[in-house]
Amino acid sequence: MNLKVFMKKLFPFLFVSATFFAFSQEDIKLKSQVRHSIDELKEFVAIPNDALEHADINRNLSWLTNKFNERGFNTSVLPTEGESLFFAALPMEDNKPTILFYMHFDGQSVDPSKWEQPNPYDMVLKSWEDERWKTMSFNDLTEDINYDWRLFGRSTSDDKGPIIMFLNAIDLLKKNQVSIPFNVKVILDSEEEKSSAPLPKAVKTYRELLEADFLVINDGPVHNSEKPTVVYGCRGITTMSLTTYGPIRPQHSGHYGNYAPNPGFQLAQVLAGMKDEEGRVLIEGFYDGIVLDEATMAILKSVPDDAATINAQLEIKTPEKVGAFYQEALQFPSLNIRGLGSGWVGEKARTIVPESATAEIDLRLVPESDGTRLKGLVRKYIERKGFFIVDETPTKAQRLAHDKIMTISEGTVTDAFRTDLDNRYGNFLVNSLKSTFGEDVVQIRIMGGTVPIAPFINELKIPAFIVPMVNPDNNQHSPNENLKIGNIAYGIKVFYGILSNKL
Repeated sequence: MNLKVFMKKLFPFLFVSATFFAFSQEDIKLKSQVRHSIDELKEFVAIPNDALEHADINRNLSWLTNKFNERGFNTSVLPTEGESLFFAALPMEDNKPTILFYMHFDGQSVDPSKWEQPNPYDMVLKSWEDERWKTMSFNDLTEDINYDWRLFGRSTSDDKGPIIMFLNAIDLLKKNQVSIPFNVKVILDSEEEKSSAPLPKAVKTYRELLEADFLVINDGPVHNSEKPTVVYGCRGITTMSLTTYGPIRPQHSGHYGNYAPNPGFQLAQVLAGMKDEEGRVLIEGFYDGIVLDEATMAILKSVPDDAATINAQLEIKTPEKVGAFYQEALQFPSLNIRGLGSGWVGEKARTIVPESATAEIDLRLVPESDGTRLKGLVRKYIERKGFFIVDETPTKAQRLAHDKIMTISEGTVTDAFRTDLDNRYGNFLVNSLKSTFGEDVVQIRIMGGTVPIAPFINELKIPAFIVPMVNPDNNQHSPNENLKIGNIAYGIKVFYGILSNKL
């Protein structure tokens, strides 16, 4: 056999071997970075981050400063009227477009008694065996990591995990000597879990520092299909607290039942009239301004949701009828009772007429709805029900002058946002994810959760997108919050793809 024929036969084998070797090397590098990420996340999670605790926030700020400085970022702690923000940026170059990443490092408060581990801030490794989560030793983590294993702890997924993924993607880009075609800025929120009240003013104050071409938010779970996901908006939120009154003190129900007005029934009657039996809000004007044309409906229907699967997960037979399917339902503002209280319940129940009853309400907003206007509609509805409305606990004179009294207190408004689906930066993100993972990307017009991004859009005049990283069943805000190890690998690859592709 001559040399030319031999090389012709050998070439395909060499090509396959070289391709396999290159893939293996990249896979080895990624798994090594994932292993490092787990150790770094364990260290980060161990620092409590309750949004209500000032000392917690300061300790997290110190940790973040060290970790970002190690990667070559210039960092600043930005004072606000509340807790400080954390800002980091790689050295800037005038000829590059600028991408701004938003995440948050504060977390929900914890009740350790509800967790299946002694300390929610001491991250635990678990595997699913025999229909239960089994605790593993971190020594069981070899370089051949099982991507189905999970890390349990407060803020593993919401939102410390994505921060760690970002840092380790930067490490991997440097190891591979990849030149990042963007100026990279990062802003980390310290009060996201308590509505980010200082953020609008802070964005105005630090406007020049935060200037960018587009904003990418890395918060929340990927679509339930676990396919790469880009979200173009999120609902906003505002809250109301409604309290009705009976006798000045709880009274014996034998002596005063049928005589003293029961605040629980008063409140129940008000709440029941707010919606019809299929869940639609009956308050006049609540859905005004929302129009879904054929093109929009086609986009909503393209999301691979499965109603049977969603219903099975929720263990419900029939969903409400605000929309014909899940994605359509998210295009409308919602009115939700998030908590009810009156008297005592369970083993502590007492035979009394309660002195008051309270309902905590949240309203999720869409760009067409204004939170202040919707709260005004709720107030008018309650007034039409014959209630005298006060802002604080009613006085004796007010109680004696009015049959039905309600105290209403209102929370701040976090606006919704939504970016056009044909935006060039959105197209870039979709194409980056598609080329990274080799599959179609789920594009969601607006998601149900709330991220306080409107201040950036309003002040900086830039488009914003959510690129979520974590597993859909992560239990964020709840006991046993967790992060699937495979999603760490996914997140590193997402950041790597975005930061290595050109616009």
